[in-house]
Amino acid sequence: MKFLGEDDGVKLHIGIDANTLQIRAVQLTTNDVSDSQVLGDLLDQIPPEEPIYSVYTDGAYDTKYCRQLMSDQQAHAVIPPRKNAKHWKDKKAHSLERNELLRTVKHLGRTLWKKWSGYHRRSLVETKMHCIKLLGDKLSARNFQSQVNEIHVRVAVLNKFTALGRPHTQVAT
Repeated sequence: MKFLGEDDGVKLHIGIDANTLQIRAVQLTTNDVSDSQVLGDLLDQIPPEEPIYSVYTDGAYDTKYCRQLMSDQQAHAVIPPRKNAKHWKDKKAHSLERNELLRTVKHLGRTLWKKWSGYHRRSLVETKMHCIKLLGDKLSARNFQSQVNEIHVRVAVLNKFTALGRPHTQVAT
């Protein structure tokens, strides 16, 4: 079995704290569940007393539903618009913000917007996903609930490793 590939019928979604690099939310789904459908479950895993300041995601989360969820959390949404994105006609705050984003991306260009917005922080999640795969590139469990349990064990191990310390690189002068 390949690890979390399309052929396996499962996808892994994670949310991390960008400051501590701890995995704070995890959801394993079947391939028929879209990325945007999972965001609410991921956000619900963060205790209400812990504020979520920003959410960095890829364009798959550029939906009214996801932007409303982030607005409800009073979190700043850093989501690149889809390549074929159109302006939203409603007057909700998150829609107006997204329409302004479309104008900004059109004016600055996607590359400059990503640099200006700090979008590169999303790569922290990609790096953490790679770390999960380093614990083994295959899931040994055969049924879905056992695969969920296996992923949670990996997440607990990685969080423990992260809590023990992480390297700090400095440029030599």
